[in-house]
This record gives sequence, C-alpha cells and structure tokens, in this order.
Amino acid sequence: MEEAKVLETKDGAITVASAFPGHTEAVEDRDHKFLSKAVEEAYKGVDCGDGGPFGAVVVHNNEIVVSCHNMVLKHRDPTAHAEVTAIREACKKLKKIELSDCEMYASCEPCPMCFGAIHLSRVKKLVYGAKAEAAIAIGFDDFIADALRGTAIYQKAHLEIVRADGNGAIIAEQVFEKTKEKFRMY
Repeated sequence: MEEAKVLETKDGAITVASAFPGHTEAVEDRDHKFLSKAVEEAYKGVDCGDGGPFGAVVVHNNEIVVSCHNMVLKHRDPTAHAEVTAIREACKKLKKIELSDCEMYASCEPCPMCFGAIHLSRVKKLVYGAKAEAAIAIGFDDFIADALRGTAIYQKAHLEIVRADGNGAIIAEQVFEKTKEKFRMY
C-alpha cells in the first residue's frame, strides 16, 4: 500500500491524499472536468453578450446541478455574477438555502461579493481557475484583488462609508434583538 501524501495548500489547509495509487490523479481529473465546464460557461456568457468572462458550476453528488455564467449585462444587475447566479439557481433547484453538501467550480477567483455568497451558502469546497489578476489585466477593477488580499478595501471604492450613530444605530441594532425569537436561519 502506498503511503498517504500530505499536501498543504497556500491558505494553510491540510489535505491527505488517499493511500491507493491514482487517487490524487482521479481527484485532479474530476476537478478539471468540472472546472472546464465553468470555463465553457465563461466563454458562453461572452459569446451571447450576457456579461464578463466568468463561469461557475455547482456540483452535488458528482453531478452538475447548475452551470451559469455572468449575467450582469443581460439583467443590468451588478450582482448577477456567475457564482451568485449559480448559488441562486442551485438553491432553487435543490429547494434549500444552504449548499453544504455541494462544491463550486469557478473560472476565476471570486470577488469579495461572490466569496461572501459562497461562504453564506455553506458550499463545502471551492475550486477556481484564474487568479483575480487575470481579470484585472483585461480591465476589471483592481478593487477585487485588493479586497481579496486585504489591502485598500475602502480606499478604492470611491464612496463615503459612515456608520450611523444615535437613534439610527440603535433602531437598526434593535431589529436583531426584537426578531431573534421569530426568525432562525438554520
């Protein structure tokens, strides 16, 4: 029996490859298959004029649940990124609000909004292809990479950000206290 291989990813996560020969290659082939579908979606979205070159698929039990591309231009909706669209469609199709038994494959490193949606949907695994810098190189806002890297998040947003104080802050915070018994996420 082959010795298990311990692999450390750039974010410090540790994975252990199975002891049987070919396991790592099988995982890589599986990831490549689903990532390739996300890349196909990216091309499809650009070709039909729906939006930028971004695609995403959600996988459940080794089957693609949904395959989506960026729809920002089609819907005139700046939140209609491929990943957000895929999460929305997968939740509808699976009839649930969390995807903890699903994986997402994205053609590009998710922006902060998409990463937030991925996190909130509880996707168990994210595999992405291109780094955010590839999108920046063709004209997408470098705010995305800055936000992902923890630099200059608010400086480049060109918007004034103010936290309310006084009664505005109090009544906004009270909504959580006053509704906690009526609303449960999970």
